[in-house]
Amino acid sequence: MTINTTKIDLLKAELRLTNIALAERSGISRQSISTILQRGTCSPINAGKLAAGLGVPVSEIIKKGE
Repeated sequence: MTINTTKIDLLKAELRLTNIALAERSGISRQSISTILQRGTCSPINAGKLAAGLGVPVSEIIKKGE
């Protein structure tokens, strides 16, 4: 699943979250968060975890057309 890394960065800024804090909130390791943001892709399960950690629906963080 292709994610919108810019949108995630904006949400992190609005919530004042570091990757470490996002990892704790989403249940994904910090290393995995970094990898996901570098690649711009992740599994649907991790997309759901990221979205939950950011407090938004999955549709907010995936690139349109997915």
